[in-house]
Amino acid sequence: MKPSFLALLKKNLPLMAIIAMAIAGYWQFGNYLSFETLADNRESLVLWRDNNYWLAALTYVALYIAVVGFSIPGAVFLSLGGGFLFGPVIGTLLTVIGATIGATAIFLAARTGLGNALQAKLLENGEGRLARMQAGLKQNELSYLFLMRLVPAVPFWFANLAPAFLGVSLRRYIFTTFFGIMPGTAVYLWVGAGLGEVFARGEAPDLGIIFEWRILGPLLALSALSAMPVFLKKIKKPGVQA
Repeated sequence: MKPSFLALLKKNLPLMAIIAMAIAGYWQFGNYLSFETLADNRESLVLWRDNNYWLAALTYVALYIAVVGFSIPGAVFLSLGGGFLFGPVIGTLLTVIGATIGATAIFLAARTGLGNALQAKLLENGEGRLARMQAGLKQNELSYLFLMRLVPAVPFWFANLAPAFLGVSLRRYIFTTFFGIMPGTAVYLWVGAGLGEVFARGEAPDLGIIFEWRILGPLLALSALSAMPVFLKKIKKPGVQA
C-alpha cells in the first residue's frame, strides 16, 4: 500500500525545511558573507574575539553549521574569517567541526526523505548508471568518499547529498567528511590567517590559490592515494588472492 500524503510530507519534512531555509538564508544573509563585510568589521571582530574567545569560537562553529547545513553561499568567506580570527590551526579545527556537523545534518535529512526511497528503488531495479555507481561505492566506500572530499572540482553540496542517496554508512560519511575536507580547508584558513597584511595593503585575497600547482599537486596526490584501492581492485586478476 502506498504511503499517504501526510506520511510522505512528514518523512520529507527535514529535507524540505533545509531547502526552505537555504532559500531564506540566501535571500536574507547572502550579501553579508563577503570579503567586504569582513574587511569593514575586522577591528570590532578582533576586539570581540579578544574579550570573549570561547564564545567567539562557539559562535563561529554554530555559524558554520548553519551555513553548511542550509547550503547558504559564502562559506569560503566565513573560512577566511575563521583563519583571520583564530589562526590556521585552531581555525581549521573549528571549521572542520562546523562543516562536518552541517554536512551530516544535510545527509540525514536527505536520507530520511528521498534517500531511503531512492536506495530501495536502486536495489529493486539493479540496473542503470546509479545502480552501478551504488554497487561500486559499496565495494570501495572509503576510497570514493575520500575522493569526493579531496578533489577540489567536486562541489561540496554534491559530496554532501550523493552519499545519502546511495546508501552510504553514516559512520564512514562522518569520518571521511571530517578528514577529507581538512586539507582544502587548511588552505583557505591559511589564506585567512594572512588577511591582516592584505587589509593593510587594501587588497583582496587570492581565492584561486587552491588551484595553483603548489597547492593542487599535494591535493591530487592525496586523491590518487585514496583511489589506489579502487585501481588495484580493477586490475586484480580473477582467482588471485590478495
